[in-house]
Amino acid sequence: MTRTTNARIAGFTFLAYIAAGITSMVLFGQATSAKGIAAKLAGIAQHTTGVGIVILLDLVQCFSALVLAVTLYAITREQDPDLAMLGMVCRVGEGLLGAAHALGAYLLQGSVAFTATFFAVGSTIFSYLLLRGRMIPIPLAWLGVVASVLLVVALPLQVAGFLHGRLISLEWLPMLAFEVPLSLWLLIKGVAAPARAQSV
Repeated sequence: MTRTTNARIAGFTFLAYIAAGITSMVLFGQATSAKGIAAKLAGIAQHTTGVGIVILLDLVQCFSALVLAVTLYAITREQDPDLAMLGMVCRVGEGLLGAAHALGAYLLQGSVAFTATFFAVGSTIFSYLLLRGRMIPIPLAWLGVVASVLLVVALPLQVAGFLHGRLISLEWLPMLAFEVPLSLWLLIKGVAAPARAQSV
């Protein structure tokens, strides 16, 4: 990506991070405004929708920190690569600690949706790069992008408690339809050299 693209992504991400953080603090404050641990837990139980939204916002903040780590590093590495790397590691740490905070809320639900959200984002990125580089058949790469994006949308909704039942099983079928043929393709054919100048 160019410096300008990284700068624009960083600018948007800062604003998204700030908005998610303020909204999360307000909603969580409403749910936990009572005095005493028992009263706070009762407040959380009474505000399940609000707490679900807080979990979604925590995920937004976590991924915002990770995006800022990469984009700010890309912008500043020419000035001082060592300091830029240290700054990036600190922002990654921030994102991971934010993930731990959201994980605390997730553990009360007992599903894999929280960690699978990170899988889905990584899969989206790699599927896009495979598509952009024309490294695997284009229809297969598009299936990977669509299946991954579906999970990026569905899994946080599942973590927040807004998606449940049979939909949870169905959301994984497109990913299965992508990963099995991709695995076989990689084993048998490998990958083509990336086509850098082509755009999707």
